[in-house]
Amino acid sequence: MAVQVPVASTNIVDILVAQGDLAPERAEQVKLAEVQTGKPLEDIIREQKVVSEEALIRARATFYNIGYVDLRNMPVNPAALSLLSQEVSKKFKVFPISADASKKELQLAMADPLDLTTIEFVEQKTGYHVRPFAAVPDAIDEFVAKRYSTTLSQEVTAALKEVSGERKINVLDASMQQGGLIRQERISEVVTHILDFAMRARASDVHIEPLERTTRVRYRIDGILQEKLTIPRELHDSLISRIKILCGMKIDEKRIPQDGRFNFKNPEQEVDLRVSSLPTSWGEKIVMRLLKKTGGVPELPELGLRGRALKNLEDSILRPHGIITICGPTGSGKTTTLYSIIQKLNTPKVNIMTLEDPIEYKIEGVNQVQINPAVGLTFASGLRSFLRQDPNIILVGEIRDHETADLAIQASLTGHLVFATLHTNDAAGALPRLLDMGAEPFLLASSMTAIVAQRVLRKIDEKTKEAYDPDPKIVEEMRQVLGPLFPKVQQIKFYRGAPTPENNSSGYHGRVGVFEVIPVTEVIAQLILKRSPAGEIEAMAKKEGMITMKQDGYLKVLEGVTTIEEVLRVAQE
Repeated sequence: MAVQVPVASTNIVDILVAQGDLAPERAEQVKLAEVQTGKPLEDIIREQKVVSEEALIRARATFYNIGYVDLRNMPVNPAALSLLSQEVSKKFKVFPISADASKKELQLAMADPLDLTTIEFVEQKTGYHVRPFAAVPDAIDEFVAKRYSTTLSQEVTAALKEVSGERKINVLDASMQQGGLIRQERISEVVTHILDFAMRARASDVHIEPLERTTRVRYRIDGILQEKLTIPRELHDSLISRIKILCGMKIDEKRIPQDGRFNFKNPEQEVDLRVSSLPTSWGEKIVMRLLKKTGGVPELPELGLRGRALKNLEDSILRPHGIITICGPTGSGKTTTLYSIIQKLNTPKVNIMTLEDPIEYKIEGVNQVQINPAVGLTFASGLRSFLRQDPNIILVGEIRDHETADLAIQASLTGHLVFATLHTNDAAGALPRLLDMGAEPFLLASSMTAIVAQRVLRKIDEKTKEAYDPDPKIVEEMRQVLGPLFPKVQQIKFYRGAPTPENNSSGYHGRVGVFEVIPVTEVIAQLILKRSPAGEIEAMAKKEGMITMKQDGYLKVLEGVTTIEEVLRVAQE
């Protein structure tokens, strides 16, 4: 394989400067050292440690016009791994990224992508044309050591052989034959591996998505989707059919969306999986939501509530009646907060009833009802029935319409404590939203007790946490947002986590909430009666001491709980 000769006018140092990894002044010092010592530039850069190994390899790849790959962000491709044994990969410091059977092309991460001997050897061994990519040698060693043992290369290879043999027979009804009745052992191992990895990686959702040539498997870990695995397209139908069988869906129905559920258990824990299928242009897509059956509901301080916000919420939930709403978009942790509150109030002396869609955690001693619109059990009809069940505390999964809003207000006015969720961006926006639904201002003013808005953001991995000096512009912006809450110290430090395999190369581990709580005081109640806009309500709440979500996030940055990037990603207005 011919390697393109680099252009003489540029060198590694110039490329590092262009990448933003090396300051021009430092670059001149390195060039001077080359003239004085006669050593190659790369050796001087490594000796003086002026840039990271990753930055140097990226620059080297650019210099020789070769692709660079960050293995930490690459999904594992079992079909590619099956072409090259772990021993060969370890010996030659290479890692197969992906394989295209139709083009007979193998993309290969290499510690030395200019090693023609290794490329020739791999091409002879696999029968594939090698396309080399530069990668960090330590990352290659780590992937060779860990990914071969946890991947599905053997199962995928065996299943692919069976597919090629069976396709000649199964012409009439490929969907039924391939997925439902044949190769259950192999496909079952693939499904088990996908779910086992999801549990070990603390994933909340698994996406199995068909693409034109492959099927990709993505995991939502700490709220962010990460692609971790690609599976040959030929196995897609079998994989989908296996999951459909497990959760009681119709495997021969591919035209309409379906829902189902099943349980999965490994030696450490058991999860309940809610499964949804959806027909797409390349085939059916499956999304599985993982709900832990073991492990308790966290306490309110564990969620990230503290200080005045925690006190205001705790005071509100101890009242015998009124409405408390939890606001935020989908996936902002509203249900978890509600369950924490319910767990706190759950005693034999009170009758707690919940109306949910779906029931995510089962809490002992609480009467939980799943809505079922197909048979007429909606939030509104269920809430109407609840009032005849002598409840003390009612949880309504979501207020979606005028009827549900009206019933929730009536329930609170007749001596019940009502909790509900609402899809609004902030706490102040909940009141105008309820008024838009047709709630009467005078009833809302007298029934509403508190409004909570929240988001979830990722926590820094405590094991790899390191301090650094922040950009002065960001510190100044924080000072303006926090005002008197900004700490009176000389030196401000921010923190971040180092990427490791244990934290999925993200530097984060776990999640925490940022909150704003508005207690409905006499002044706020007066604004509701006047139908004041959200901006006015928020301004008054701030005047009365409310800490906004962004302020809460900035305080958690200063405490080293999370990073500034996470706060700006989640709570930026």
